[in-house]
Amino acid sequence: MSTQTTTQQMKRELGLLDATLLVAGGMIGSGIFIVSADITRNVGSAGWLLAVWLLGGFMTLTAALSYGELSGMYPKAGGQYIYLKEAFNPLIAFVYGWSLFAVIQTGTIAAVGVSFSKFLSYFIPQVADDLVLFQWGTWSVSPAQLLAIGLICFLTYINTRGVKGGKWVQTIFTSTKVFSIMVLILLGFLIYKSEVWDLNWQDAWQLQKRDRAGTLSGYPSAPAWWGGLAAGMVGAIMSYEAWNNVTFVASEINNPRRNIGLSLLLGTLLVTLLYVAINLMFLYVLPITEIAGAAKDRVGIAASEVILGSSGTILISVMILISTFGCNNGLILAGARVYYSMAQDGLFFKKTAQLNKHAVPAFALWIQAAMASLLCLTGKYGDLLDMITFVVVIFYVLTIVGIYILRVKKPLHERPYRAIGYPILPALYILMGVAFCVLLIIFKPTYTWPGFFISALGIPLYYWVKRRAPSY
Repeated sequence: MSTQTTTQQMKRELGLLDATLLVAGGMIGSGIFIVSADITRNVGSAGWLLAVWLLGGFMTLTAALSYGELSGMYPKAGGQYIYLKEAFNPLIAFVYGWSLFAVIQTGTIAAVGVSFSKFLSYFIPQVADDLVLFQWGTWSVSPAQLLAIGLICFLTYINTRGVKGGKWVQTIFTSTKVFSIMVLILLGFLIYKSEVWDLNWQDAWQLQKRDRAGTLSGYPSAPAWWGGLAAGMVGAIMSYEAWNNVTFVASEINNPRRNIGLSLLLGTLLVTLLYVAINLMFLYVLPITEIAGAAKDRVGIAASEVILGSSGTILISVMILISTFGCNNGLILAGARVYYSMAQDGLFFKKTAQLNKHAVPAFALWIQAAMASLLCLTGKYGDLLDMITFVVVIFYVLTIVGIYILRVKKPLHERPYRAIGYPILPALYILMGVAFCVLLIIFKPTYTWPGFFISALGIPLYYWVKRRAPSY
């Protein structure tokens, strides 16, 4: 199969700070302010709420340390797609790229965009997600969905003007949201309520279900207990998701063999510390029953209202607007580079392999925007993201398995950075990831089979594209 080539080359405009903020900015969206409610309903107690966030952070840090080796070996646009192709074969790499385009990246972009619109409705009620602009049978379109599409197109346009513009948006918004979260955490610690904290740590290690009203019910068996823990981790893992996006833009990072691995470490460590700290703050100011029963799961708003009174709602809404805006910029910037790399291999639309005069894959950016906009209109992006968690972790596991394969297949390949803790830490992630997926298959099949089916569609699609390759 011939490879599409372009005379234009990507520009190395991103330094270590930019790459680190891309890691952190892509991870921090609205989830951290919301998903603790669902986690608490699955695990039931303060100790296990923190344990879930720590486990998710440990898994993410372990994976990031392992990816550092791969990023040093293959500092090319496409990142994880390239790693899977080199360790396994083009089919597995294509299925990953297809899954990214079909729902992982585009679904996340859609969900974050609509989340932006929902919180903007605090200030502009006319863009609320419960209003209906168009109705056709059971399908309807809200102002929030249209605003989300507008946001996606605006950020896509900025990123078609060159990586430098996207970099500045990412730097400004990620720095602002990290600083804002740190201030909120500090304010929460300053109004420490001993009675709330002490109440939350009574029976803190009893893992059981808790409904919105606060009623507890134990898991009937040890396997169900593990299933509840896995269900609780779904939200945490999705909140940590997108840490790997920096690998997609390797061709635009200065000194990528050093800076990608280092940015993965720094970015994931920063976000892990923030996530654990903000959940500690929630437990300082809110009883566990209020975390589980927060209105519309908006734990962040409930906590900020305790800290700042009625103005807390305004503050947290502004924080989430900043957070989701920056998060979507990072997702949009990074994702298109995977489709560009696939097209270079003849496995995506030919035009996707071309760079515009600003040295960015503009066509890849726009088709990503089109797919994300379509998912916005379906209204099913949230469900799809829950369903794809299983697939996301499977691909992380496969990529880390690739480290062992490449140590055998290519022992002499240059490795400026070796996976910390190899072979123990990567193996531990593999075991934890497989255990998580098995538990979801057994106890939460709704989280597994739909996402698996979407990804599996990539197999026949790969062979169809291969057959068309000569005239492609």
